[in-house]
Amino acid sequence: MTYAQFHQRSLTERDAFWTEQAALIDWQQPPQQVCDYSNPPFARWFVGGTTNLCHNAVDRHVAARGDQAALIAVSTETDTERVYTYAELQREVERMAASLKSLGVGKGDRVLIYMPMIAEAAFAMLACARIGALHTVVFGGFASGALASRIDDAEPVVIVSADGGSRGGKPVPYKPLLDAAISLAAHKPAAVLLVDRGLVSMNYTAGRDHRWSDLRQQHLDARVPCEWVDATHPSYTLYTSGTTGKPKGVQRDTGGYAVALAASMKHIFQGNPGETYFSTSDIGWVVGHSYIVYGPLIAGMATIVYEGLPTRPDAGIWWQLVEKYKVTRMFSAPTAVRVLKKQDPAYLSKYDLSSLKALYLAGEPLDEPTAQWISSALNVPIIDNYWQTESGWPILTLANGVQAQTSKFGSPGVAMYGYDVKLFDESTGEELKGPNQKGVVAIEGPLPPGCMQTVWRDDQRFVNTYWKSIPGKLVYSTFDWGIRDEDGYFFILGRTDDVINVAGHRLGTREIEESISSHPNVAEVAVVGVADNLKGQVAMAFVVPKDASALDGDAARLKLEGEIMKVVDGQLGAVARPSRVLIVNVLPKTRSGKLLRRALQAVCEGRDPGDLTTMDDPAALQQVRELVQPG
Repeated sequence: MTYAQFHQRSLTERDAFWTEQAALIDWQQPPQQVCDYSNPPFARWFVGGTTNLCHNAVDRHVAARGDQAALIAVSTETDTERVYTYAELQREVERMAASLKSLGVGKGDRVLIYMPMIAEAAFAMLACARIGALHTVVFGGFASGALASRIDDAEPVVIVSADGGSRGGKPVPYKPLLDAAISLAAHKPAAVLLVDRGLVSMNYTAGRDHRWSDLRQQHLDARVPCEWVDATHPSYTLYTSGTTGKPKGVQRDTGGYAVALAASMKHIFQGNPGETYFSTSDIGWVVGHSYIVYGPLIAGMATIVYEGLPTRPDAGIWWQLVEKYKVTRMFSAPTAVRVLKKQDPAYLSKYDLSSLKALYLAGEPLDEPTAQWISSALNVPIIDNYWQTESGWPILTLANGVQAQTSKFGSPGVAMYGYDVKLFDESTGEELKGPNQKGVVAIEGPLPPGCMQTVWRDDQRFVNTYWKSIPGKLVYSTFDWGIRDEDGYFFILGRTDDVINVAGHRLGTREIEESISSHPNVAEVAVVGVADNLKGQVAMAFVVPKDASALDGDAARLKLEGEIMKVVDGQLGAVARPSRVLIVNVLPKTRSGKLLRRALQAVCEGRDPGDLTTMDDPAALQQVRELVQPG
């Protein structure tokens, strides 16, 4: 069967198709109805079925491969490495589950997890799934205000945290931030469970705070059976980044999510039991949920949980792990690859990478020069993929497990099975069916299994935010511009709110960034639209050079700026030429590697950049401020 036929069948024979995928997981009670879409846009998948995420990720593998590696926890921050087999993982999860139950957590309750990238974070997630509680993972190191708003929205019974994380060898205290957040929040958790790593000293609040090592010891021999829950029972909430006002909690189900991940591990990631999967993300983000914790374990693989930088102790650390644990599938972000691109290429040839079969990249657009560099360096397929916190698994990529397909540099791929992806004119709502027409990327309902059910406790917000933006259509908007070529490959051109309107010409920031990236001395680039009295908006570009050694003086910088403008002129035309190309040492990003374009734009326009709690390096924005607001 060709992939095109496979995809078509997922839409035209939806129930039969997803019945087959549902057989990839264990059910306690089989589903009675595959999809209930009687109340659009709310889809209920595998109605009447009962299952458990933790059972499918851990318990069902113990009999056949109990001694096989399941979770490999590596920290280059604390120089520790520990391999947990499936049997050992099951025991640790049961101890955590028993501890949570002793603190009053039951089915349907929420547990907020505010943790660094350590094994206990995964134990806590799996323990929640085991007992039917919902976890809400908040990225470690989030500032107190942002954490407090999430505490108030989720209303957790228990918060699981740690004394701190570590970055670049420097401890990052979590407990003071957590204490401040709880004091700010209207909702007060009944208990706080703390992993003491010995990184920073902690003050314990009597009656509320509990030490994990003490509770673990109390429940050393605990046996906690999996709680079988309805397929439609929420498994977790995860807050989307960059939202304004009240946090927006993406609510995920249990059965649909388990099936979607199992199917994606087979058809997209081609992961086999006994192999090793290495995702370099963080559990605070959706990639960490789907492809560090749940997906690889559901597939019977070993998964690496990595705490540390890609360049410490040196730029070969990831490749060293690939060699040591015979990683077959690796998942990272273009930002990380661009960081490694600036390092000594010898690190890539130092290790035996023959086990690696593919590198998957997501999180932001993958520019062609970066894709080509890593492709030739690793000599494995580089497979881009595009999706969102809301979708839970890839919307656009290549399902090479169904039929081998060719990557096209600059494109994340084709629509995945289950997704009826279309392009719409944002003004008229007309569907754009021809090739190479620019429109809003949207999905016809029902959203496939694994996608968000709703916004936590706010069904109306779910409808209004995602389903009402295309005139006259009830379709899910991704809020991204895209085009589709003659072969069905999509190209993402940037957010619908990242479109620059220069004298009536609508330009996607992605198009300009792609052009600038082709200059041989450009490592990274960000383009934002800045208000202009004459043209409405102008494009402003910020470039990190590959080699800054010859750019000391103003003349050298202006020369590079002129060269880059000529490149854009030649590729896109003068209308797309940035008004300025400013050379910087580093771009402002979140700790997960996403560019803070909104903050860049605000600084350029002399506005307050707003909430910067997720920013990795404050000096990055200060350098921009000094360039655009001299004096």
